[in-house]
This record gives sequence, C-alpha cells and structure tokens, in this order.
Amino acid sequence: MKPAKLKLTHRKIIHVDMDAFYASVEQMDNPDLQGKPIAVGGSSNRGVVAAASYEARKYGVKSAMSGFRAAKLCPDLIFVKPRFDRYKELSQRIRRIFFEYTDLVEPLSLDEAYLDVTQNKKGQPSATKIAEEIRQKIKSQLGLNASAGISINKFLAKVASDINKPNGQKTIPPEEVEEFIENLDIRFFYGVGKVTQEKMYRLGIFTGLDLKKKSLEFLKEHFGKSGKHYYLVSRGIHHSPVKPERTRKSLGAERTFSNNISSEVFLSERLKQIANEVAKRLKNQDVAGKTITLKIKYSNFEVQTRSKTLKLYISSEELIYEEAKALLYQEKLKDSVRLIGISLSNLNTKKENKKITKPISAQLKFKF
Repeated sequence: MKPAKLKLTHRKIIHVDMDAFYASVEQMDNPDLQGKPIAVGGSSNRGVVAAASYEARKYGVKSAMSGFRAAKLCPDLIFVKPRFDRYKELSQRIRRIFFEYTDLVEPLSLDEAYLDVTQNKKGQPSATKIAEEIRQKIKSQLGLNASAGISINKFLAKVASDINKPNGQKTIPPEEVEEFIENLDIRFFYGVGKVTQEKMYRLGIFTGLDLKKKSLEFLKEHFGKSGKHYYLVSRGIHHSPVKPERTRKSLGAERTFSNNISSEVFLSERLKQIANEVAKRLKNQDVAGKTITLKIKYSNFEVQTRSKTLKLYISSEELIYEEAKALLYQEKLKDSVRLIGISLSNLNTKKENKKITKPISAQLKFKF
C-alpha cells in the first residue's frame, strides 16, 4: 500500500541574496579594488574572513576562514577593514525596494531576505518577473548585483538562489518541484551541514530521491527531530511562512585577540569593552535579557560556553560586565584564549514581557 501523497502548499516566494555583498561594496566604493582578490575582515595574522570577493573565491578563500589560511591560499589577497555602517545603509535601501512589491519581507541578514509575492502591490502575477525587476533596480540604484531564487516555499527558493550565482536567478515552478528535488545532491539541501551530509552518505542517501525513499520512522531514528523536516522537504513541503517581524533570540559581541591571553585578569579588562558593546546593541534594539552566556575560544580552537539565567532582565553595561566576569572566574581556564564573547538571550522581545518587566538600567493558479 502506497503512503498518502502529501499536499504541497503553493505560494510565490522569492529569496534575494546579494552577491559577495561586503566585498562588492568595498570594490564599488574603491575602484582600485575592482577585479582584485579581497577579503573583508580578518588579517594575515589572527582575524576571520567575513566575506570574500569572487576573485578571492577562485583561490578557495571563503567566509569564516582564518585570515592566516586565506593569505596562504591567495598570496595577493587584500584585507579590507569592514564598514558595517555602510553595509547597513545599503541594506536599508535594498529593503525599501523590496517593500515596493510586498510587505511580507523577512530579512535573514544584511544581504539576504525572503519575499512572499503571492499577492503583491504591483498586481504582477509572475514572481519571476518581480525578481528580475528587483535585481535590475538594485543594480541601477545601488550598483550592486543580486541573485534570486523563486519557488513555492522558502526552502526551495533558498536552494534555487544559489544555482545561477552570481548575478542570476532560478525559478522552480510547481510542476518541476518533484523532479528538481529528486535530482538534487543532498549536499545542496539548505540546512544540511557537512556532518549531516557525511552521515547521510554513510546511510546511502546521496540525492533527494534517496532521501524521499526513506520512511519517516527511519529518518527520525537517525536524525531525531530533524527527521520530519527532511521527510517533508524531500517531498517539496515546507510550511514556514515569510515572517516580516522575526523575533531576535539573542544579542551579543565578541573579540578575537592579536595574541593569546592566559590571564583572567587581562581577560576581564577585555570583557569590560565587550560588555559596553553589548549594552549599546541592547539599547539600540530596546531589549534586555535574562540569560547571559560567556563564550571562550581557546588557542587550540576548542570552544567553551558558560551560562547563567537571572531572575530579572538586565541591559546595563555594569551588570552585564559583573555577570560575565563571574562566569569567567567560575572555573579555571583550560588553555590560553584567542577569543572571548558575551551574549544575552531569553530576551524580553514579547510585548507582554515588556509590560510587566523593565530592563535593569536607567489554491491559486500560478504563473511563475
């Protein structure tokens, strides 16, 4: 007996992803950098690459890579200091273009967002044409390239946006969803990381079709709660709506040191600076948090976290610093430290929380 066929939810979703956003902005603002391999952030010594231009990516340089490794892969690599105020300014201008078409915009970061254009302000029935218009406007008004993916849900739109990068787009209409997913290599499934990918390979799952052949019980057994997600997306089903107001779950800041630090005393001095930055970010977002977490990355790249949940919300620099310092001295350091960070979670982002607590501190026919 064949299992009942699950019904697809048909919407018109666009995922817009700016091409090498930070690096492209730097090349646009500084003509001397155009056509050259650049890395935003990092340094040849201790930093981490935040973004790499396409010229640098040809050498294997990518985001989250250490500056030292990036420099070894590309000897001519140019490191550029990030200018987040500039990136935020351009990101806001990009979002204004999005809002010309729909109010259902869900930003994922400064350089990417989901748009639900099932019903849109232009009355345009083709999501493909809307994506083309948006990309053209971004190019003409800002001078930057964007790629886009268009399909019936967020999962497929996200996967599609990577297919014709850079400066391209891909549409997966409803009638092509099943074939597309069945032929898709599992490593291109959004949300499947390297560890999960290797585990799936060991289980004989190499494509969407392989994944689709596995029962729900099998996937739950091997992947826990994620098993149901894999079961659904292998059938083109992803119910998550575009959420214009995404609730922030945590907020924090961290610092990588030019030289390893092995003394709690010196680390506590750095914590003061980080606490100040976290307090500023909390103030800008008008939130406070109950759970404070101290992140420690040792010289061998081992990461340790220490957390504490308080009885009341905090947002002031003084209290953040005192609580973080207590966590620092909670136990002896395992090794010298290369990075330390503070984050606050369990935020009072819900309206009802803000009322009772105060921070301690002063099916349609689709044409795709």
